[in-house]
Amino acid sequence: MSSRASNAIAHTAEMQPAAKLVVDPPLAEPLSRGVAFIEYRTENLQVVPVFGPQAVNVSPRIGHLHVAVDGAQWVWADTSGGPIIIAGLPAGPHKAEITLVNANHQPLDRSVVVEFVIPGGMAAK
Repeated sequence: MSSRASNAIAHTAEMQPAAKLVVDPPLAEPLSRGVAFIEYRTENLQVVPVFGPQAVNVSPRIGHLHVAVDGAQWVWADTSGGPIIIAGLPAGPHKAEITLVNANHQPLDRSVVVEFVIPGGMAAK
């Protein structure tokens, strides 16, 4: 992610419009129950569970998301194309860092940090 991975943006062999990640704030209703439900969309990239060096040359571009919570040194690869759902966090402030990456896990756009608060008494057990 921003502190753990290169800030360089990967390029494909074929000229394509730049990939872009647009992330919405967490939905209020699930957050009130202790669950961060984060919707997003990508531009000029399809999110799919395909990996490896040959996949980098696919057109139109494909990739996935890397998600890190609260500065964790590990990330999970989200290939669902659906909302990011984070549950089980303790009450209090949290951050999710979301990065759009290619099939070789190289960043395609800047990371987006989503900040949210799990209400007291609502943290998942």
